Amino acid sequence: MILKCLVVDDEPLARECITNYIKEVDFLELVGTCNNPVELTAAMGKQEVDLVFLDIQMPIINGIDFLRMTSKLPAVIITTAYPSYALEGFQLDVLDYLVKPITFNRFLKAVTKARDYQLLLGKPNTAGSQPEADYFFIKCDYKYEKIYFNDILYVEAMQNYVTIHTPKGRHMTLLYLKNIEEKLDKESFVRVHKSYLVSISRIESIENNEIVVGSFRIPISRNYRDEVIGRVVNKRLWKK
Repeated sequence: MILKCLVVDDEPLARECITNYIKEVDFLELVGTCNNPVELTAAMGKQEVDLVFLDIQMPIINGIDFLRMTSKLPAVIITTAYPSYALEGFQLDVLDYLVKPITFNRFLKAVTKARDYQLLLGKPNTAGSQPEADYFFIKCDYKYEKIYFNDILYVEAMQNYVTIHTPKGRHMTLLYLKNIEEKLDKESFVRVHKSYLVSISRIESIENNEIVVGSFRIPISRNYRDEVIGRVVNKRLWKK
């Protein structure tokens, strides 16, 4: 897999550092550089981009504001001299956060994460009439773990990782909750909180603002409560 990269930074030396690092990694391809996010938007409209290296402090619009207002971005790695933005960056679903001056070893770790992330997001070929598999694989540390859809109790988001809870234990992997939600059957799973997806068939009871799944208690946020009650309870509620 080759990742097509764009570097966005208004400092020539900073752009040169990242572009030189990109040339040293065989699974990266530099497709352009930009001085600011406005140029980035134009560049993404002209070519396919898999990975963006995005500075924060730039003219016209800074990187954090650009992330807030832009949807459907490729994977983003922030490159900045300001570590104080790290938490906000991860809340905006960036893949990694590199603080200048950036060493090559730290850069390589970040782009390896980006490559693994893209491999995990690879969608299977749906051509033909073969039945869809009832399982999938995720990468956990240094191994690939097989997960059956029917075994999933709930999925918990943790920054740029998720933990999939099953009767056999917990499985942590480098994915976002929205990626998991897109791949799961919408009739079988329900979002109950910005950080939780729950298997409807595994729900044993709903008590106040919590869902009970075995020994686990999962919070229901106010924003999702009506949808949860409507999908889980109302259709099967016996009334007098």
